Amino acid sequence: MSTQPVYSQNKEDKPLVSFVVTFYSEPVDMLKECISSILALSLNETERQIIVVDDGAEYSPINELLALSSNIVYVRQPNQGLGQARNTGIALAEGSFIQFIDGDDLLLTSPYEQCLDIIRYRETDMVLFQSTDKKTAKPLADAEGPISGTEYMTHHNLRGSVWTYLFRKEILHDLRFPKGVLHEDEAFTPQIMLRVDNLYTTKNKAYYYRKRENSIMHKRDKRWYIRRLADAEQVIYRLKDRVDYLPVKERIAMERRIAQLTMDHIYNVITMTHDETHLDHVLQRLSRHGLFPLPDKDYTTKYKWFRRMTNSSFGRKTLIMLLRVNKR
Repeated sequence: MSTQPVYSQNKEDKPLVSFVVTFYSEPVDMLKECISSILALSLNETERQIIVVDDGAEYSPINELLALSSNIVYVRQPNQGLGQARNTGIALAEGSFIQFIDGDDLLLTSPYEQCLDIIRYRETDMVLFQSTDKKTAKPLADAEGPISGTEYMTHHNLRGSVWTYLFRKEILHDLRFPKGVLHEDEAFTPQIMLRVDNLYTTKNKAYYYRKRENSIMHKRDKRWYIRRLADAEQVIYRLKDRVDYLPVKERIAMERRIAQLTMDHIYNVITMTHDETHLDHVLQRLSRHGLFPLPDKDYTTKYKWFRRMTNSSFGRKTLIMLLRVNKR
């Protein structure tokens, strides 16, 4: 597949936000709706940079994009996966802050404006907000912070999705998404959180997440399930390998995140395979890496309950039976 050139304009002023939009198999109408939601924000042309990374889609949407705005950076590359598409966007980003958006999703204007106000008027490295599956949401004036990302991750369960936060580009340094794996968000998010000195959190539902049956995270093919599970397990091991090199406070925060990811992984193995033998093999591998049994911590009630259930053969059999019934 041939690669088309990047389309952009020269800007004298540094944008406030670079919006990195990744596109692959989404309907073009959804991509246009996504871009329109960015254009609807109270950012003028010098304050925003819109980057569309086309990760080898069958159809190039460049003409439709130019009809919306001539001030869009568009790059078309051979298919390399979502992580590498976002890395391309990072390389092109000129803004002080970066916001990732999937091409079939969109920003909700009023709630997102609250997030923009935080980066405009407060000293912050990141704004953590919420997503919704509805296209309307009421703006909220609430915002808690500042707090360090390490402190937040120590005391809260973390959502891995990179589109639920707006972050300062300079804190990235050499951090990038892993190439060629699913669950790239889960590898990226806890590492960038450790770099955040000033974090603000808000309950604003500022991001519309569209659930599509044929999207990456909603495929139902058995081979796809197995790949998702295998990649998720490798992400956990990668994070575990970094723990011993972290300062004490950061290590405690990362250990909580790893325990949460491990619990989620065990749950997904049960719900996706309903196979006790497969589960036993996964638990054996996790055990060899020091990840199972789950650490005896009081993270949440759900965590403590799940840890007790998975610690015995009877509990695991019960979970398989209960979760199979609940899926029907």
